[in-house]
Amino acid sequence: MYIYLMQSLKRPILLLLMTALTLPAVSFAQPAAGKISGTIQNAGSQPLPAISVQLLRASDSSLIKGAATDDQGKFEFRKLDNGAYLLVATGLGYKKYASIPLTLDDRHGSIRLPAIILQRTGANTLAAVAVTAKKALVEEQLDRTVVNVDAMIGNAGSNALDVLSKSPGVTVGTDGSITLNGNGTTVLIDGRPTYLSAADLAAYLRSVPAGVLDKVELMTNPPAKYDAAGATIINIRLKKNRAAGFTGNISAGWNQGTYGRSNDALNLNYHNGKVTLFANLGYSLYKNYGDEDYRRYFYDDNGSLNNAVLMNTRYKTTSNAWNGKLGMDFAASSSTTYGIVLTGNTRPSDDRLDYISHSYDGSMKLDSTGQGYTSGSYKWKNFGANLNFQHRFGSGGKEISADLDYINYDSKGNKHSPNYVTLPDGTPASQLDFQYYAPADIHIYTAKTDYTHPLKGHAKLEAGLKYSDVNTDIATNYYDVSGNISLPDYGQTDHFIYKERIGAAYVSLGKEWKRLSAQVGLRVENTRSQGHQLGNAVVKDSSFSRNYTDLFPTAFFNYKLDSVGNHTLVLRYGRRINRPGYQQLNPFLVYHDKYSYNSGNPYLKPCYNYHIELSWRYKQYLTIGAHYDHVDGIIFSTTSAEGDLFITRPDNIAHGHILFMVTNLSLSPTKWWNFNFSNRWGNLVNKSTINGVYVNKSILIGGFELLNQFRFNKGWSAEVQAMGRSRILSAQNVTKAVWFANTAVQKNIWKEKASLRLTIDDIFYSRKFHDQTTDISHAAAFHSYVEDSRRIGLAFNYRFGKESGERKRRRNNSGADEEQGRVN
Repeated sequence: MYIYLMQSLKRPILLLLMTALTLPAVSFAQPAAGKISGTIQNAGSQPLPAISVQLLRASDSSLIKGAATDDQGKFEFRKLDNGAYLLVATGLGYKKYASIPLTLDDRHGSIRLPAIILQRTGANTLAAVAVTAKKALVEEQLDRTVVNVDAMIGNAGSNALDVLSKSPGVTVGTDGSITLNGNGTTVLIDGRPTYLSAADLAAYLRSVPAGVLDKVELMTNPPAKYDAAGATIINIRLKKNRAAGFTGNISAGWNQGTYGRSNDALNLNYHNGKVTLFANLGYSLYKNYGDEDYRRYFYDDNGSLNNAVLMNTRYKTTSNAWNGKLGMDFAASSSTTYGIVLTGNTRPSDDRLDYISHSYDGSMKLDSTGQGYTSGSYKWKNFGANLNFQHRFGSGGKEISADLDYINYDSKGNKHSPNYVTLPDGTPASQLDFQYYAPADIHIYTAKTDYTHPLKGHAKLEAGLKYSDVNTDIATNYYDVSGNISLPDYGQTDHFIYKERIGAAYVSLGKEWKRLSAQVGLRVENTRSQGHQLGNAVVKDSSFSRNYTDLFPTAFFNYKLDSVGNHTLVLRYGRRINRPGYQQLNPFLVYHDKYSYNSGNPYLKPCYNYHIELSWRYKQYLTIGAHYDHVDGIIFSTTSAEGDLFITRPDNIAHGHILFMVTNLSLSPTKWWNFNFSNRWGNLVNKSTINGVYVNKSILIGGFELLNQFRFNKGWSAEVQAMGRSRILSAQNVTKAVWFANTAVQKNIWKEKASLRLTIDDIFYSRKFHDQTTDISHAAAFHSYVEDSRRIGLAFNYRFGKESGERKRRRNNSGADEEQGRVN
């Protein structure tokens, strides 16, 4: 496998190396390359975020640059000319710090200061302050790309799924499926998996207002401490301001298309002494429609048309969701902290699907007309609890942490579906009326511990253990309806119980040299699972079990091509696993519409992804990279025709690879203009056996995101965003290219404590989807979909409270790192 990967990557890597080595010298020669960096801490050696840092010219104390420390108390000034500078740090509640003169010259081009300790002033009451330092939209880190949600004006008044759909490399399908750079992904929220199917996860993310989101972390090659599931990871971080004092913000948004939607959020934080309290409360009103058109043609052995089915559907849904988070950190000592986090969500919803279908014979003469609807009412709620602990051994960086998590999802759904078929003259031909009740109950328990041990020579050892226990109980109780009488239909009734236990351990070693930094890791996971389809008077009882162990190596290398690190090469490698979704293992045949059924497959096996990437980075401005993924045993849902019915079921039918060239560019051509551009273009190859026929498909795919942000006088700002992607290939389905554009305007008010934002999404109403299902024996199928995507919105945000800027605790993870993404 390794030799195969290296041979496939040989030419792109050589090309990329030549580009990385020559482009910096030709295009990016910069006379100003000096750098001054450091970390600011309190008297307890804890990092201080949001501290104002100013760089002054030593000769006249004129301001050169200003910045605010990040979440780890770090700051950095780059592109400095040789000369003498002064550094000044200020924060509410802390005494002012001023450095001695710092001199940059040809021999000392980079200065890294020892930790700067700020002393408290002793004041008990602090005035409110507006933090004006603006985060970059996209930040490139060693093992991930970070998207700062509030840095994009257009995210105001939207929801978490909308934020993901606007993030670089992220694609959200019409079925709610989420991919990153063309690969499947596991979505985490504050490090916790969601355990939901693609459709349920999409519905949940729509219920989370963007106002409670802090950042989105995109990991194409996650390190060993993360669960190995998912070719990629998207980690959504919720807001948790640990500044001392009382702080908060409130956001409210309304946007209107055909239907109105609302996304509102309240974030609160209180820290005083040893106790930190934090809370998020969000409300989301979601309404949408979806118009779909299906065209299916069936042929004889000689290729002549036998019959056809044309169907139009109109889907409408409404949900009212509340979600909340409440947590507390207690500092038992300067080195030991205990915490508890409670989360909850409730989402009652209703939907209705109306359809009309026309069946034709081989000469396209109308044979019959079908008409009906499916109406549903649902109650969905979840609860989560996390207990966590962190202890630091002295000030050398040695620490241990532990998490216990419990998560429960409980849902109940009722559906009613009357269907009628009439002949061309209007004579009734048949009638089918049924309803079903679908309860689901999921319980997840996880426990994990992580240990960090610094070593001599700028090295660090990390290790950890994790155990997860997942129990799902999902049923569909089906009834035939005749008048006022409902009779059980045991042939359509299903009850599936699935249990999964995963034990994992990992070790990771990192080290920094003058120009090279490296991190290698190894994770081992043992999976034991049991599935049981309970029998009844008609359905036979069946069960299956699995037990397997896998190793997952990871490696990260970062090399500075120059002494100050303006130009760097990054190499990443990792092996990942995609386990089947829980419901994908359920063999039961499920009704979708009059002509479509879905089924699971208890014989599914996990598939494995091998990822390697090499990139060249110029500061935070430009990244050019090659990404290669090889996947064995890809799980695809394939469709076969049985009469005029389409039956779709998953199987390990394929292996293939993707080779991408990725570019990310972030520039500030002027003080009032920021420019961000990301694009991915490459080749996707799938080799599979579909309906007994070997298929070898290759397709050029790609996508881009372009964002222009403008800052004007008197608190005005604006942005224009355009996004697009090429065709997408997924087993039998080929989806056509699509693009869309958004814009937004913002006005800061009340001394920049508040803002008003006007947003317009899908300006040209171009976000429409068209796809074709191929390789179906004696059949061809076409499908189109459009939803309520062109919208105009107004959002208000207000920050309030008194703060000092002290951060008490850094960690924001829990123990449930993977399990919440697979109930599909």
